Amino acid sequence: MQLQRPTHHYRGYAVHPSAHRLPDGSFSSDLLLERAQPDSTTVQYRFYSLDYFVSEHEAVQHSSRWARDWVETRG
Repeated sequence: MQLQRPTHHYRGYAVHPSAHRLPDGSFSSDLLLERAQPDSTTVQYRFYSLDYFVSEHEAVQHSSRWARDWVETRG
């Protein structure tokens, strides 16, 4: 099962944080960022296993924070 936090927007990016359970019971923090381009295409950035957590909630929160930091440093 994969937990997803509702999509939110940050500085022109659609942020889709998520987490999925691993066989050992821990949760992997994952992320999809999308940004619309002037030519009507969408660029996607996918990040898997950003870090590991004991709860889904912590993993999804981490994905959201990581997205904000990534956008801040790369625009």
